[in-house]
Amino acid sequence: MTVAVCVDVGSTYTKAAKIDLGGAELISRAEVPTTSGTDVLRGLHAAVAAVGGARDGELYVCSSAGGGLRLAVAGYESLVTAEAGHRVGLSAGAQVVHVAAGPLDGAAVSALRASRPDVVLLVGGTDGGDGEVLLHNARRLAANRLRSPVVLAGNAEVRDEAAALLVERGVPVTATGNVLPRIGVLDPLPARAAIREVFLRHVIGGKRLSKGPRFASLVRAATPDAVLAGVELLADRAAAGVLVVDVGGATTDVYSALLPDAELSTGPRRDVAGTLWRSRTVEGDLGVAVGAPSTRAAAVSEKLPAPGTDRELAAAAAMIALRRHARGHSAGPGLPRTGGRHLRDVRLVVGSGGVLRHGGGEHVLAAVLGDTAGGWALPDRARTVVDGRYVLAAAGLLAADHPSAAGGLLDALLG
Repeated sequence: MTVAVCVDVGSTYTKAAKIDLGGAELISRAEVPTTSGTDVLRGLHAAVAAVGGARDGELYVCSSAGGGLRLAVAGYESLVTAEAGHRVGLSAGAQVVHVAAGPLDGAAVSALRASRPDVVLLVGGTDGGDGEVLLHNARRLAANRLRSPVVLAGNAEVRDEAAALLVERGVPVTATGNVLPRIGVLDPLPARAAIREVFLRHVIGGKRLSKGPRFASLVRAATPDAVLAGVELLADRAAAGVLVVDVGGATTDVYSALLPDAELSTGPRRDVAGTLWRSRTVEGDLGVAVGAPSTRAAAVSEKLPAPGTDRELAAAAAMIALRRHARGHSAGPGLPRTGGRHLRDVRLVVGSGGVLRHGGGEHVLAAVLGDTAGGWALPDRARTVVDGRYVLAAAGLLAADHPSAAGGLLDALLG
């Protein structure tokens, strides 16, 4: 029997699952506290041992320990390239902690620095369009000797020149394809791959989660990136729209994989910043443990009953996170909302997270699909299921090397 052990090193718990690759079956799973206070390898080794052990070649590891991936975006127009960069950053599994639009001045660079990004996504201009803002912002970041690595994904005609400005001042830079090569055409994959590579090469080791290089060498993806890969595969197998809400102790993530709509892609209703049909949002103020106080505050602002129990907190976090995911966000006071999701045609809603897996899933998902006052169009024919075995992250980790096994793991969610 050929096996793999998939491990998700979270901020609170480290979860391991041993998979029979040939049979596409979950053999065993275990959950232990993450040992970030000492060395995360201790918790990782304990979780792996609890499922029967594994050799290095059998290990597939993702991590959100230490707060995961913090990303700042610097773009041109707030509603176009900066917004496109924001969407791509979220799809790469990052927590977008800052978005700057237009030519950076001293105050803007200071604000970007203050957000403490692990990576900066520098975008601006369509291919062949205005390149001055991208070059200006590259000069500004270079002059300030930014320590965070930069992923440069803007106007292809000036990309090499912008990269040279950063390299000259010792700023680590990875140049890749433009996130918005043409108005209304969003191309997330090159930047998403580059962000993933920078995360693995620069960020994991820099968080000092482990004393040596071994942990960084084992991690293949940020956890949200792995989960999104699992959601994408699930949507492919379902041939339908899929919505996933993952309620954690500190954050609540929402993933949606939708069937493309030609009118919204190329028709008169298209979004100038492009449309991501497979996307993720993270709400850093919604959770059931350390995030409980801010979840209660958010419930008040959304005119929801004050949550008390863990189930009520999870339901409130899920409802508010889905409202934000569906309604989109505003780049500033008085500006229109952008990035909203059309979820009416979703056919499968999946709940994940400890509270949902341990008996609260039915309550939480019923609250989500009964949220008629949320300001978004509810799915009208969706089936609900809880990822009780926590296979979405494992499937995402296995999708590239073992697609059949990954798909087989997800079939249980399809019923």
